Amino acid sequence: MILKDIIKGIDADVRGAMDVEVKDIQFDSRRVSEGTLFVAQRGTKVDGHSYIGGAVKQGAVAVVCEELPADMACGVTYVRVADSSKALGLIADNWYGHPSKQLTLVGITGTNGKTTTVTLLHRMFRQLGYHVGLVSTIVNKIDEEEIATGHTTPDALELNALLRRMVDAGCKYAFMEVSSHAVVQHRIAGVRFAGAIFSNITHDHLDFHKTMANYIAAKKGFFDGLDKDAWALVNVDDKNGRVMVQNTKAEVHTYGLQHDADFRCKIMENTFEGMHLRVDGKEMWCRLVGRFNAYNLLAIYGAAVLCGAEKDEVLRILSMLEAAPGRFQYVSGRGITGIVDYAHTPDALQNVISTIDEIRRQTQQLITVVGCGGDRDRTKRPEMAKIAVEGSDKVVLTSDNPRTEKPEAILDEMEAGLTPQQLCRTVRITDRHQAIRTACMMAKEGDIVLVAGKGHETYQEVNGVRHHFDDVEELERELGVKN
Repeated sequence: MILKDIIKGIDADVRGAMDVEVKDIQFDSRRVSEGTLFVAQRGTKVDGHSYIGGAVKQGAVAVVCEELPADMACGVTYVRVADSSKALGLIADNWYGHPSKQLTLVGITGTNGKTTTVTLLHRMFRQLGYHVGLVSTIVNKIDEEEIATGHTTPDALELNALLRRMVDAGCKYAFMEVSSHAVVQHRIAGVRFAGAIFSNITHDHLDFHKTMANYIAAKKGFFDGLDKDAWALVNVDDKNGRVMVQNTKAEVHTYGLQHDADFRCKIMENTFEGMHLRVDGKEMWCRLVGRFNAYNLLAIYGAAVLCGAEKDEVLRILSMLEAAPGRFQYVSGRGITGIVDYAHTPDALQNVISTIDEIRRQTQQLITVVGCGGDRDRTKRPEMAKIAVEGSDKVVLTSDNPRTEKPEAILDEMEAGLTPQQLCRTVRITDRHQAIRTACMMAKEGDIVLVAGKGHETYQEVNGVRHHFDDVEELERELGVKN
């Protein structure tokens, strides 16, 4: 592909030939080969500008950068832009032939509910008979073909390559999680969304965004970038719902359980087996549990209708859908109810515990196993411990992907949020396997064991190394469940 076509639509200062043939695009200098366009990005830890010389020696024929090197190589074209990361998104869109414009692509952002919403939208539109793509934390999919994922939102090149594969496979719809990191880092630059959903905002990712104001602004940036032909669906029960769409060009729609909205829902009955809901005046039974899932289902309903699906058919399929893996997932044995949930933020943990509390009988104890991840937002650690203890009869504090941090130091910070009286109701066991075993040994028939934080993950990351670990498998073993 010719360079001038690759950088079409980008405001740039070009030094060199525009008709150079480009065979590949890379932002990692180690992957550069003969005929590559190298994009020098400024990262949080590494500045790609430091590797321009090396990329040229390896065969780069063109370089996109924010600052021209002092020594520009002869025969190499240099493209100076204001923001290399944003330019990469636009370049990837051009390189792969604008795939997002050939799909009805719907993105969802928010602290909680993203994975459940996109996963169930994917399942719904498959049942409606369409070829459908999925971009999620758990897995990327083209119809039922699974494609491994490393981030909530892939980098711009990976994302556009995936969208191109979806288009080539005949997908008409695609549903995608959009993280706040992806917005700030311009991973979705150049991507055209037909619709966008906002779920909620609670305490998370302050290790990256530093303040809640920055975090909210990152989410809002997704909606600011929508065009006038798109729609935006926001949760008006969240105080930031209206904030998200203050400056959007998109057509705004709302959903909620408490306030007037375009799409309304009321919980008639909530049990461990499911919920009885009234959605837009029509009653239905669903297999998902809890108020937070009522919001997820309402977002799915609204998005499906806005995508053109028939309301009654949407409700019929919703009644058959099951939760995404690791989201309020049941494991039952020895008369004990085990629940595995991805709740790794204070609000998500509060939602899960509140849901259990609404349903359980007074004679049923709730024993919660919880930890906090290493190398992540430290400010939520004492809050997570406090929420667990206040909502549970007993709590086992343990490890949850300590990564490069010392597990004991993480547990110290969790315990710092507890009073001496609350500490008496906790057990501290660093080894997660032993923690789950202990919780199950504490439980009597009829009790509930909640294992929170890792959900669908099948690994435990310690000192940068991932070891196999599956909360569901651990619970099944301890509760005597036979597969």
